[in-house]
Amino acid sequence: MSARGEFILGISAYYHDSAAVLLRDGSIVAAAQEERFTRKKHDARFPANAVRWCLESAGIDLSGVSHVAFYDKPFLKFERLLETYLATAPRGFRSFLASMPVWAKEKLFMRRILGKELSALPGGGTAKHPPILFPEHHRSHAASAFFPSPFERSAVLCLDGVGEWATTSAWLGEGNRLTPLWQLDFPHSLGLLYSAFTYYCGFKVNSGEYKLMGLAPYGEPRYADRILGKLIDLKDDGTFRLDLRHFDFATGLRMTAQPFHDLFGGPPRAPEAPLAQREMDLAASIQAVTEEIVLRLAATLHRETGAETLCLAGGVALNCVANGRLVREGPFPRIWIQPAAGDAGGALGAATAAWHEYLGHPRTPSPSDAMSGAYLGPSFDDAQILSFLESAGASWRRLSDDDLLSETARHLSEGGVVGWFQGRMEFGPRALGNRSILGDPRNPRMQSVMNLKIKFRESFRPFAPSVLAESASDWFGLDRESPYMLLVAPVLERHRIAMTAAQERLFGIEKLNVPRSTVPAITHVDHSARVQTVHRETNPRYHELIRRFGERTGCPMLVNTSFNVRGEPIVHAPADAYRCFMRTGMDRLAIGNYLLKREDQPAPADGDDWRSEFELD
Repeated sequence: MSARGEFILGISAYYHDSAAVLLRDGSIVAAAQEERFTRKKHDARFPANAVRWCLESAGIDLSGVSHVAFYDKPFLKFERLLETYLATAPRGFRSFLASMPVWAKEKLFMRRILGKELSALPGGGTAKHPPILFPEHHRSHAASAFFPSPFERSAVLCLDGVGEWATTSAWLGEGNRLTPLWQLDFPHSLGLLYSAFTYYCGFKVNSGEYKLMGLAPYGEPRYADRILGKLIDLKDDGTFRLDLRHFDFATGLRMTAQPFHDLFGGPPRAPEAPLAQREMDLAASIQAVTEEIVLRLAATLHRETGAETLCLAGGVALNCVANGRLVREGPFPRIWIQPAAGDAGGALGAATAAWHEYLGHPRTPSPSDAMSGAYLGPSFDDAQILSFLESAGASWRRLSDDDLLSETARHLSEGGVVGWFQGRMEFGPRALGNRSILGDPRNPRMQSVMNLKIKFRESFRPFAPSVLAESASDWFGLDRESPYMLLVAPVLERHRIAMTAAQERLFGIEKLNVPRSTVPAITHVDHSARVQTVHRETNPRYHELIRRFGERTGCPMLVNTSFNVRGEPIVHAPADAYRCFMRTGMDRLAIGNYLLKREDQPAPADGDDWRSEFELD
């Protein structure tokens, strides 16, 4: 290879959340999701834009890549599809017919399809493309969890909807190797069980699961026993089987079947219909069951491996409430969760599996982790930002770092809402302080203002705090780092506000506007918060902004929500940020060293409405 190093390109595509990752000599140099470039949320197409950016960022073209790694084995998925149909025929005939054309035309010939896409890239048409490797889906998840982790030896648990066959898998990671221990196979899936309730409660599958998790604290788990008695046979060791009569995902085009509807008293909630107490109680119930399964599985894995650390990946690993319980109640002293735990992270897992397992390179764990705070995407310098602002006819002031931080902190302390666009874009589903909308957590109106006037989303959805890492334990029941916003922790008692007797009697969504703490904008109805600890080492600019806000207010944290509106991917480029800023009720936009006031901007064009561009999520 060249003096620049050996490059591995990882790709996930064709199901949802396509992404590309580039390794140089085993280190992550670039990672991005395709949706950020195309502005189509959960874009499943070949990640051509993400791949091009990864290569450009390293100063190479495809000819500089030694291997390409794709995140699963399509032939095994096709085998599962065929076997499922044969086992259930003729019940799944409609689903089988619906899926066959795309398999016959594309997915069965993935090597050829990928070869064609790679040939269209810079450097791809001049010679034969690099060899393509196909690790299995759950191996990609496991590799994404273990290889970037700070652990030399660790148990690894992967939980998702389904890969080829596996829906839950257990591994032991040691050095540069992953040893599979056991797995649960389709159709018995915790991820699909949770998605069935997502669908039944009127939210989009593969998109709305986090809404279900956010809705759960408004309800009571009154259906948990019914779920455990009728839908799932859960063993003491955490393994389980679903009663498939209640579901339609294996053979049909929906998630739930009529027996499911009969069990819970009616048809699924229509999307966007008013939420009833039933949906809140269902959310609370499936959340409680999910947490119990995760805790049992972790206990089993700890007992079997004797490992003192646990790594997690797969879509279920994004359930930060379950993760919080695992930290507080589980058997593992240390846990690390891949921030891009879903299919996007499969691109990273495939690449690292290729580097360590296929090519045999040794691994030296980083003391924190190898993810660089997940700040792995594109950045834009001041010249690029200025060029865009001039072309848009925007009004701005360019400030020094010191003035930008001080003025932004002051504006936030006075109740303003700021779009914060800085540095490298985050990889994974969370904005972590580089593509964020920020507010004052002390403001009791901030949650409703952000939800209804800026994000245009459901009022019940909670917001997360970004808190200085060194101050987190002063505010939350959290004894460790949480840099990726993947742990829920309780707000400490001394910051809580006692409820009146009348407030205690409130039910469901009525609880929403009752301040629970001195930081009500980030305190959920159960006194919890999804915490991001901000570290000077990984994001000094964001850390300093929060520090200055804390100096002014005595509160070393900010409300942090992703820089987008409902149904939109997180903003990628200055044009995306400015467009979102102008379509919403944000007061300021801090983009690089440029600060923009809303009232100074030209009027937006008639008909420029986000609702005409993005589907509701």
